[in-house]
Amino acid sequence: MNGLKIFDTHAHYDDRAFDSDRENVLGSLREKGVLAVTDIGCDMKSSGVVDALTKKYDFFYGAVGVIPAECKDMKDEDLDRLMEIAQSNKKIVAIGEIGLDYYWEDNPERDIQKKWFRAQLDLAGELDLPVVIHSRDAAEDTVDILLEYFGDHEAKRMRGEGTIGGIPSPGVVHCYSYSKETAEILMKTGMYFGIGGVVTYKNAKKLVRAVEAIPMDRIVLETDCPYLTPTPHRGERNYSGYLIHVIEKLAEIKGITPEEVAQITWDNACRLYRI
Repeated sequence: MNGLKIFDTHAHYDDRAFDSDRENVLGSLREKGVLAVTDIGCDMKSSGVVDALTKKYDFFYGAVGVIPAECKDMKDEDLDRLMEIAQSNKKIVAIGEIGLDYYWEDNPERDIQKKWFRAQLDLAGELDLPVVIHSRDAAEDTVDILLEYFGDHEAKRMRGEGTIGGIPSPGVVHCYSYSKETAEILMKTGMYFGIGGVVTYKNAKKLVRAVEAIPMDRIVLETDCPYLTPTPHRGERNYSGYLIHVIEKLAEIKGITPEEVAQITWDNACRLYRI
């Protein structure tokens, strides 16, 4: 499997877990075949760090946005700042991660989450950028809102009309964790599906069934590092070099070679982020 070309579409190298050795870790990625990374903002502070990382590393791209857990204190001025970052830096290729998270009881109220989810979707539309969607224990509301914004995307694309500037997809559902049936609905929106280390876990049968149903041309690779480390490295800090294990699992599920998985997901990522 020499010569794989890997695109990690969702990483958090801005995280403090990399503070002690960030440059060494990033310097080792090329020898692992990782030739492109999109670093994803979670709040206003990290979005600023993402902006800086994209300017420091030539193979880095970025997304800026505020996750549901951090949206309680968002202000309109924050949207202005996200717009400013995105407009001033051509390597900011998406708005995200944004969405809904009903898992944690102390997360902001659902109406607040929905307000800022929609506000950031509107921002992405204004900037003509794809979105990176975070959704946990919130399948129904996430699907409803994405259908509200993008429901006819796939039909329009098939007719050659396109949506949001004619791009092949309005975004990606990061760390997809829902059922095959939900994936089939989300496919109508034109979304890609981010698949990472969880697919290698023994208890990931529901996700494996979903991946079986999702066409390869709608799948992108992601780490969500430093989190969600794949087997056999669970318990360690995750990084893009471990994507080989995700590639091997996808090759097994889809009955194709690891080289084909790497190439198809690379092409998908470039279309997703318009690179």
